[in-house]
Amino acid sequence: MGRPSGFAVTWAVFLDRDGVLNRSLVRAGRPYAPTTLDEFEWLPGIYQALRDLKGAGARLIVVTNQPDVGNGLVDRETVEEMHRRVRAELPVDDVRVCYHTADENCACRKPRPGMIRAAAEDHGIALEQSVMIGDRWRDIEAGAAAGCRTVFIDYGYEETRPTAPDYIVASLAEAAPLVVRDFPWKADNQ
Repeated sequence: MGRPSGFAVTWAVFLDRDGVLNRSLVRAGRPYAPTTLDEFEWLPGIYQALRDLKGAGARLIVVTNQPDVGNGLVDRETVEEMHRRVRAELPVDDVRVCYHTADENCACRKPRPGMIRAAAEDHGIALEQSVMIGDRWRDIEAGAAAGCRTVFIDYGYEETRPTAPDYIVASLAEAAPLVVRDFPWKADNQ
């Protein structure tokens, strides 16, 4: 879908889901997505962080890999119900999901930037004026490949680390004021 004529270009904060908005399940130092609605729990401080980002003029777009559906570990309806909660309870503008497994080699699965670029096209977002916030190397690499600034939420997972995030923080609550304070383009696009 192309951008309509006269559509104003804006900036966005792209957000990974698991580990950024909701709690990841950590086993043996590695994060896993929740597979039941009972496991789907918001992280502390996200409501205020999202309100602050929204108040600064950002579009809030969730971009999440959910390969457990393709791998048969969770049914798609459960994941869609989680996303209904995201849309109903959080001030997000869009939720983009890649259900592909790593073996499918698609363009939308992070670390590739397909989801981010598609959302930018649909919402009239200037990627060079936007930021990607995530807790895994795939998030940061996807954001950088799309041309965004990147904020890495470092939980100390025992896995590959991102090569060069612009900022490293401990939570979305810590990231939000940093984005609002340090990203000069926010005032240009309100």
